[in-house]
Amino acid sequence: MVVGLGLALAFGLVWALDGDETDGAAQGAVTGTVGVTAPTAPTTTTTLVASPELIQPPRSPEATAATLTRVERALRGEDRDPARIRVLGWEQQLAYRQLSNHADWVAPVVAALPADVAPWVQANLDASSALSKLTPPQTQLPDWTILTPPPPETLRAYYAEAEAQSGIPWAYLAAIHFLETRMGRIRGNSSAGAQGPMQFIPSSWAAYGAGGDVNDNRDAILAAGRYLKAAGGPADMAKAIFAYNHDSGYVTAVESYARNLLADPRAYEGYYHWQVYYRTVDGAVLLPEGYTTGGTIGPRSLPPT
Repeated sequence: MVVGLGLALAFGLVWALDGDETDGAAQGAVTGTVGVTAPTAPTTTTTLVASPELIQPPRSPEATAATLTRVERALRGEDRDPARIRVLGWEQQLAYRQLSNHADWVAPVVAALPADVAPWVQANLDASSALSKLTPPQTQLPDWTILTPPPPETLRAYYAEAEAQSGIPWAYLAAIHFLETRMGRIRGNSSAGAQGPMQFIPSSWAAYGAGGDVNDNRDAILAAGRYLKAAGGPADMAKAIFAYNHDSGYVTAVESYARNLLADPRAYEGYYHWQVYYRTVDGAVLLPEGYTTGGTIGPRSLPPT
């Protein structure tokens, strides 16, 4: 089986999960101390900014519904300017984070959504609520390195190559990649010893890695396709995903994200730009690309919720 870092990407936050190899939810090790910087600038439209901590999240159910409507539609729109799409992805993540911080907002937000937007948002909410085995806030930061992933078009080509070889629809591979390591941003082993962007334990990598590099995105994605095919996919994707990570909530989350991606592949670019956040006793912090334990790039705080 494959055991992930134990990342529940609930509403745009990275959480460590309790568990072991039997349920696929292995908690990542945490080391280091928390240090944060100050944000911000309010954002009510798609204003191009250099970093997500410069975006002020919506402050009410009405504003959250308006943000999600604007952002979800724009991510599926004709304007594919990379800088604009990047900021839309950041806005999308922060809006869902608000729903995790204000559970009482969820019902009025969903009720206010237009008919075209509601299914996209509901799929994301289904994924988030399925990932429910959250630990308390951590006192120390994880022993991770945060990498810059390959460009989205490169990763899309890897998923397509894996689909051609295995028959596993590309969207499931992308959803697993997203859940496990934020499209390869997170470099760090789980407590169960899982490695690489698709989080293979050594025995599974030996069986399905085809002699490749477990830390290489292409090799890992192709191996995931082989694993899922051997586990029952594409005929029974739920069975295959459960073999990949023995947690029913994980299965629901993968299927929910994949549903959005299959409905409109342009949604991929929003998820691609979601960043790595980590919950600590001092609040959720952004672990930016370039962060490493003991390095010069430290964690960053978010605007108040």
